[in-house]
Amino acid sequence: MTRVTQVLTALFTALTVALATAAPAAPLRIEITEGVVEPLPFAVPNFIAESSGAEEWGARLAQVVADDLTGTGLFRQIAADAFISRPTSFAAPVQYADWKAINAQALIMGAVTVADNGLLTVKFRVYDVFSDQELGRGLQFQGTTEGWRRMAHKVADAVYSRITGELGYFDSRVVFVAETGPKNDRRKRLAIMDYDGANVQYLTDSSSIVLAPRFSPTGDRVLYTSYATGFPRIHVLDVGNTRSRILETQTDAMSFAPRFAPNGQTAVFSLNEGANTDIFLMDLNSGATRRLTNTPAIETAPSYNPDGSQIVFESDRSGSQQLYIMPAGGGDARRISFGEGRYGTPVWSPRGDLIAFTKQHKGRFHIGVMRTDGSEERLLTASFLDEGPTWAPNGRVIMFTRETQGASGQASLYSVDVSGRNLKRVRTPGAASDPSWGPLQ
Repeated sequence: MTRVTQVLTALFTALTVALATAAPAAPLRIEITEGVVEPLPFAVPNFIAESSGAEEWGARLAQVVADDLTGTGLFRQIAADAFISRPTSFAAPVQYADWKAINAQALIMGAVTVADNGLLTVKFRVYDVFSDQELGRGLQFQGTTEGWRRMAHKVADAVYSRITGELGYFDSRVVFVAETGPKNDRRKRLAIMDYDGANVQYLTDSSSIVLAPRFSPTGDRVLYTSYATGFPRIHVLDVGNTRSRILETQTDAMSFAPRFAPNGQTAVFSLNEGANTDIFLMDLNSGATRRLTNTPAIETAPSYNPDGSQIVFESDRSGSQQLYIMPAGGGDARRISFGEGRYGTPVWSPRGDLIAFTKQHKGRFHIGVMRTDGSEERLLTASFLDEGPTWAPNGRVIMFTRETQGASGQASLYSVDVSGRNLKRVRTPGAASDPSWGPLQ
């Protein structure tokens, strides 16, 4: 194993270190509820350079951490020109009075070292300014300079978790369909990016239409639908080497809308056999399939709950497109959507408490959420065309596709907080659709 391979293998391993004798965790905390409207002010000076040439990395790291936190809508960055003092040593005592004077409630202090072989070491602490205490103990991350953004995301995840009490979602990736060309002749290929749109890589070419990519629970594989054979067939792609293969369904019927089970070893999908579309289960190792539904209706878009015991899906068995839940092994299904309009593309939250969906009503499309029994329905967005929600790993944010109206309409990715706040566009190199949010890395 080469030195480079060893470094890549160990990339981003978190080393918990006692950087100082830390006081017990202070009470600084954002309680995330629908009533949270005032962002918490924080300061993050450029990370201190502890080796020659590390100054640029210190500035980059601090900026990504700040962008991650402010992007949630829960935090507000205090501009550097308001700082009274600027840290010059990671070991120096914090001058709490200087940070209180500019109303910083949280302070993030970091330091960075760059070795001659390109190894980057990042360490940080988080402070509750008004109680004069450190939140937890410092952490250290180490990796190559090529992975500096991941280390910044890991710092932001740790800060977010300590202040909110919830898991972060910044060190995660999204697979999506990148689109080029006019609306009536779009070229589509699979792409993958960091959650914030950085580091885009293309996984397939645009020689055939691809649809609905779905990450595996471990983030190493992607299921998707391809028209490479002339009609829809499900493929599975290895993210590391971008090799893909067709999943043989023992039939020439159209197969589509695949999704991994939480165990990563099985998948559910829809199969169209003549006038009928039903949901099937496949063992990804043996290729064995089993029918889960058997009705004259169109039944598709299956999604597992977190423990793999139930599946939510869409069906028009009642005469219109609605949401149903059935046992993971098939059997009786119960309807959970009863509002006006049509419901589709349901996705179970990683927390297990909510189901996100697309709703069409009175000529408008919405992204919404409801409890798993169908209660407490809330619509988070409204536009000409919003569809295809996908959950952040912590169940706090939903990403989806929004398409503008007209012949030149273009699809883009947007995200919104589960409360309906902080709606924003996710930057991509061009038109984009069908996002699937992967796990924390």
